[in-house]
Amino acid sequence: MNVFIIGLGLIGGSLALDIRREFKQAQLFGIDTNEEHVSQALELGIIDSAASMDDLNKATIVIVSVPVDISIRVCQQVLDMVNDHALVLDVGSTKEAICDALASHPKRRNFLATHPIAGTEFSGPKAALEHLYQGKTNIICEVEKTAFKLQERALEVFAKIGMRIRYMDAKSHDKHIAYVSHLSHISSFMLGKTVIEKEKNERDIFDMAGSGFASTVRLAKSSPAMWAPIFKQNKGNVLETLEEYIQNLQQFRELMLRDDFEEIFREMENTNHIKQILNGILQEA
Repeated sequence: MNVFIIGLGLIGGSLALDIRREFKQAQLFGIDTNEEHVSQALELGIIDSAASMDDLNKATIVIVSVPVDISIRVCQQVLDMVNDHALVLDVGSTKEAICDALASHPKRRNFLATHPIAGTEFSGPKAALEHLYQGKTNIICEVEKTAFKLQERALEVFAKIGMRIRYMDAKSHDKHIAYVSHLSHISSFMLGKTVIEKEKNERDIFDMAGSGFASTVRLAKSSPAMWAPIFKQNKGNVLETLEEYIQNLQQFRELMLRDDFEEIFREMENTNHIKQILNGILQEA
């Protein structure tokens, strides 16, 4: 099995490590415009060999793990170059744009739109982690448009590395992910920005910051090169979630101005229900 990873960062690199562990006969090839990433991936044993797009005709599986603004063009190029039996999948955080762009491609049946819900705030080959996907959910969109044998091949890989599968249409995926992922990153970036602008003396921030602050702004360490294109592609859904979030912040501010701390208590108490929801999700995993 010849597996090509295009984009040797956290997501692509971690997939490569898990595939290597579970499929001993797999040969892993890496493609990345950043030559340093290719060198690091070779040194870390993430891939067996460097490759180029011209080598894709021998691919069994191609995993496209690049920023979403680039992914559409790359996936089109990959589909043009792979053989008729190759599986091509992307792992981006937005699905509607890429599904629409590839809808009429002659090799649409070779493509599978996926979104593994996993990651950290770090990037690059050195951030790759084995077992990153164990117990995590993988969203698959428009599965019916992928050839059945290639669906089976993908599901075998996902099962072996320990992922749970959810099927969803691309439009619903992008709407839901705006709430549970994209808004979280915006909140983290803007909280970090607010504190940095207010506390010009960085030592004060570090001295006073506890685990709560650190965990809340953790996502602000994420790659802007990856996240700015995500916000652009999912602009409509992100704006909708932002409007609702801002309304809740403004309501909280109004309660503070009115000294209505009893209502603030009730708001927080009602929101505590999220603990039960999250605990249920973890138990299912």
